[in-house]
Amino acid sequence: MDQEIGSRLRRIREHLGLSQRQLARQSGVANATISQVEAGKINPTVSMLKKVLDGIPLSLGEFFADDLQSQERIFFRSGELIEIAEGGVSFLQVGASLAHKSIQLLKECYQPGAGTGRHKLTHDGEECGIVLRGRLEVTVGDEVAVLGQGDAYYFKSSLPHQFRNTGNEPCELITACSPPSF
Repeated sequence: MDQEIGSRLRRIREHLGLSQRQLARQSGVANATISQVEAGKINPTVSMLKKVLDGIPLSLGEFFADDLQSQERIFFRSGELIEIAEGGVSFLQVGASLAHKSIQLLKECYQPGAGTGRHKLTHDGEECGIVLRGRLEVTVGDEVAVLGQGDAYYFKSSLPHQFRNTGNEPCELITACSPPSF
């Protein structure tokens, strides 16, 4: 999927008439990093890809959506959820386009050792989640907790935060964010 992310990023960047250097300036991500992502040489973490896309601006959901939905939908089958991450982390989003929506709902899965990346995330709004199975280390500001099945979190997303599976099995959870941030 590294090649897919890279080629998709290149298509979007070129469609918008941005050079790699312009995108680097707008996003605060090194030009060399953007070049390596586009070439499929590195697999960006969720936090790195979000930072690059913030320079466009484009959400992760919009980036990964194959076809933005033009009509309002109510029901979504499991195979219709949109994957907006890759590698050791899976974020399955309800709905392709969250434009004009106030909540983002995800089913997340972190493989053992996987996380959102070295850099903490920050964005407007609030987020919460409940662990369905496995263990998840959640860092919010200076606070760190390892959550297990049935444990939950709720915090203001403007606080720097990151997630990592510290267990030996996949960690699955259901999360919500308002307003949508990915």
